[in-house]
Parts: sequence; structure tokens; C-alpha cells
Amino acid sequence: MKTKTIRRQALFALTGVSLLAAAVSAQADNWRGWNIHPDGYPNTVALEAFAEAVKEKTEGRINPRVYNNAVLGDQSDAIEQTRNGALNFANFNMGPMGPIVKETNVFSLPFLFTDVDHMHTVMDGEIGQRFADALEEKGLVVLSWFDSGARSIYNTKHPINTPDDVQGLKIRVMNNDLYVEMMEALGGNATPMAYGEVYQSLTTGVLDGAENNYPSFESSNHYEAAEYYSLTEHLIIPECLCVAKASWDKLSEEDQEIVREEAMNASTMQRELWVESSEESRQIILDNGVEINEVEDKAAFQALMEPMYENFIANNPGTGELIEEIRAAQ
Repeated sequence: MKTKTIRRQALFALTGVSLLAAAVSAQADNWRGWNIHPDGYPNTVALEAFAEAVKEKTEGRINPRVYNNAVLGDQSDAIEQTRNGALNFANFNMGPMGPIVKETNVFSLPFLFTDVDHMHTVMDGEIGQRFADALEEKGLVVLSWFDSGARSIYNTKHPINTPDDVQGLKIRVMNNDLYVEMMEALGGNATPMAYGEVYQSLTTGVLDGAENNYPSFESSNHYEAAEYYSLTEHLIIPECLCVAKASWDKLSEEDQEIVREEAMNASTMQRELWVESSEESRQIILDNGVEINEVEDKAAFQALMEPMYENFIANNPGTGELIEEIRAAQ
């Protein structure tokens, strides 16, 4: 009889543990995260490390999962989904953020930053916090800033050393009026086009070139068609690791601190991986016969952007002071 009682008590205890585990599981906040990049990309590796660390540090109270390759929609859709809480977190480029926070259009101005380190200084400081505050008002809590390198021009014809070398070239640009204006100021024929169409357009002559960073130039195989890569480094656009404000506000202060800390760790990892990935991609394209050249006189390119800056400032009052602050940041 005593043995049966002990067994019954043990059974009740096990049942209680199972019910407790089920209750904890039911209470877990399952987060969905948006990412445009493929497996193995620096951003993807950092985001997945972020998700794993958050789950571990919160003891499963938050259970994030990253969905790669933009399977949850394109970036514009994902921004809106995150703002309304349908997605919980994401890695966004600031390029398409202009319709949400007008001031972010400043990042699409060519030669705004002197180099990638300058961009880090700006975004990790007080100016970056002001952008983060503006984004939070629109439903996106910025936890850290990612790198996306510097974009340069590549083409099928010849090296680009001066603006004259761009004259008449049909260059694919992202679908943004500022990028079209930039390329036309250099004398090129700006051609907005979906990224997935660029490779075939390069091989058939529909395009003479495009512009992007090392990892994208290599991973897209564009180097197979365009043998000249010129380091104009005309665009340096920051990216964010953002959490939906609706999701953020539900967290305890303890969990907010954990999520923010792991987002900062993810930023450090992403930037280190970006440098490694860029060097690996550079070596791959060199090994495949691409000619890479430094552009020694960027001032000639920058001078042609002045009318563009004047138009931008005239159409966006108050941005003149912001641009000067960014340029002066050390």
C-alpha cells in the first residue's frame, strides 16, 4: 500500500512538472525576425547568434526565429509589418526608410561619409541616437547599427578613375530618385532595375555596369560579366537591428536589457564578419581576373554632387545643419 502511495505521489509530481513545462512553453514569446540576406551572410550569422543568445539568456521567455532570404516579404512590406507588430524584429537598410522617417533620406546622399569608420562614429554616437529616437516614434526600436560596407561602380568596359570615365555608361542603380540623380550627375545613364535582372543584363549588354559592395558583387556572380571594379565608394548606408515597439513594450526591464545587450553583441559580430567577408570576396574576384582600381581623386566626383546637395537641402529644410554635423563628427 505504501509503495502504491509513493508511486501515485511520483506520478502526480511528474504530471505537475509536465504541466509546468507546458505552461512555460505556452508563455514563451515566439518572435519572428525578417532578414533579406542568405545563409552564411555576415548579417544572417549575426542575427541568428542574436536569436540564440536571447532565447538562452531569457531562459526561453523570448524565442526568436530568423527568416532569411526575404521569405516574409520585401523590405518595404517588412518595415510596415514590423511597425504594426506582425513581425517582431528585423535587420533593415536605411535606404528605403525615407517614407517612414524623412530625415533618413540623408543617408542616400553620395559621399556623405568619408569612410566606413566615419559612419560607425556617427551612428554609434549622439546623431545615431537621434535617428533611433525618430524611428521609435514610428514603431521601430533601434537596438544597434550594422554595417553594409561601401558601394562602388563596376562595369564591362574600362576602369573608372575620373567622372569622364562614367560618361555614357548604362549603370544600374537602386530605385530611388537620389541614386538616379547621382549617376546622371556623373554623366552615366542611370537605369533603375530589379537586382535579380542585373546579371543577365550585364551579359547581354542591356547594362554596362552597376554599383554595389564587394560581398554582393561576388555572391551575385556579377564579376563573371563585369571585369572592372572601381573603388568610388560613393554610398555608405547604415543598417539597423530593430525590434517592433509593440513587442518591445511588452518586455520586462530585465528582458529589455538582455535583448539590447545581445543586439549590441550582434552588431560587433556583424561588423567583424563584414570585414572578413569583404576581404574574402575581394580575393575571389581578383582570382577570377577582375581588375580593381583605387579612385585617387574622389574630390572630382564629390564636386559634381554639389547641385544635388543644394536641391536636397532646399527640398528638405533643416537637413543642411544635419549634413554639416555628420561631416564634422569625429
